[in-house]
Amino acid sequence: MEITARVTADAKVNTLKDERQVVNFNVAINDSYKPKDGSEIKKMATFIQCAYWINPAIAKHLTKGTLVELFGRIGVNAYKDMQGEPKATLTFHVNNIKLHGKGKPTEPENKTAIAAAEITEPLEDLPF
Repeated sequence: MEITARVTADAKVNTLKDERQVVNFNVAINDSYKPKDGSEIKKMATFIQCAYWINPAIAKHLTKGTLVELFGRIGVNAYKDMQGEPKATLTFHVNNIKLHGKGKPTEPENKTAIAAAEITEPLEDLPF
């Protein structure tokens, strides 16, 4: 199965008792549709938990907002919550990851950028 989604939070690498490492992260798939009986477009998001076992070094690239294309298989975890209500979560067991875009940077890349309001030179000297 293949899905394209955005990472919702920075990935975390967890080490198991047997020293194996897994990269855990969550993604969101946005969708919209127009119901037959309505004129308003409905928007919805599907959240999926992901587990990647092959290379934990990928975790540094899986930051919030990153657009990823994931290949693997999906599974469902069914359980009962504290009140006894049935619940379920989707888990995507990732075999391959393609990165399509970076998330939002945590700090500005160019701290010396000049804001438009700080420009005081006349605009008549433009070459065109």
